[in-house]
Amino acid sequence: MIPLSILDLASIVQGGTASEALANTLDLARHAERLGFRRFWLAEHHSMTGIASAATSVVIAHVAAGTSTIRVGAGGVMLPNHAPLLIAEQFGTLAALHPGRIDLGLGRAPGSDPATSRALRRDPSAGDSFPQDVLELMHWFEPAAPGQTVQAVPGAGLDVPIWILGSSLFGAQLAAALGLPFAFASHFAPRLLNEAVTLYRSRFTPSDRPGALTKPYIMLGLNVTAADTDEEARFLFTTSQQMFVNVRRGHPGPLPPPREGVLDELAPWERAGMEEMLAAAVVGGPDTVRRGVESFVERTGADELMVVGPIYDHSRRVHSFEVLMQATRDAH
Repeated sequence: MIPLSILDLASIVQGGTASEALANTLDLARHAERLGFRRFWLAEHHSMTGIASAATSVVIAHVAAGTSTIRVGAGGVMLPNHAPLLIAEQFGTLAALHPGRIDLGLGRAPGSDPATSRALRRDPSAGDSFPQDVLELMHWFEPAAPGQTVQAVPGAGLDVPIWILGSSLFGAQLAAALGLPFAFASHFAPRLLNEAVTLYRSRFTPSDRPGALTKPYIMLGLNVTAADTDEEARFLFTTSQQMFVNVRRGHPGPLPPPREGVLDELAPWERAGMEEMLAAAVVGGPDTVRRGVESFVERTGADELMVVGPIYDHSRRVHSFEVLMQATRDAH
């Protein structure tokens, strides 16, 4: 059975609060651990009224402290927003608190709009130095050399696996060149999926770093909304459809409840854009989900899936992941 992991945005639903969202995130992580999911990742987004994971390392600490075995990490930290030393210290601290359980996924996008980037004191050209920043961050996790003036404490000498995240070919090339695992955001940017997978695998260069990969490893994002029936799942999926339409319209906000007739309200170009963004999606009851996941894995050759499932009602969201895990287990 292919390993399954979860990407959670600590979604704030319409009528809800950040406190409720963070409590639900921890509850979902505990269910994910019980169900056998491999990782539970959170993402850095800023000034987004529907996302409560802006202080990503803090939320990771919250989730890791409330669980015991599941790997917890960032999917990801937007490194150009931060000094590499600061991230090494934060994730070194997390690794010291929770040995062997912390992952660090790195992205180069701002995770925000231009005005928010300015508020973060982010230089517009900061993303240009992303490869150098990744190398610097990797350096801070190496054992400190004798007489080394600046050190990451905690951080130096700790095992914090680094992943490169991407939604284009840039991340695939960088991950391949550095011999790092690669996570592609096919859950919202599937257009270059096949090219990115091929590029990463064909150009992968094993690293001589201790504990580094000897062969490529790729994790792909997949939207999954599962329920007891296809009809119920399609209804719950209207939340994701509304969310992506709102993003495309430039009005992201709290997660909306599902409702009938969403597609009928869209202009043709809006529907086409939404369907393109959500092309990597499996929606349905147990049999439909099993077939959909098997087809996606067979088509892409993914080594692991990072599942995204924004569902308005928390209990139904938990149940969606239960249906997914049971359906994939039944297939084997």
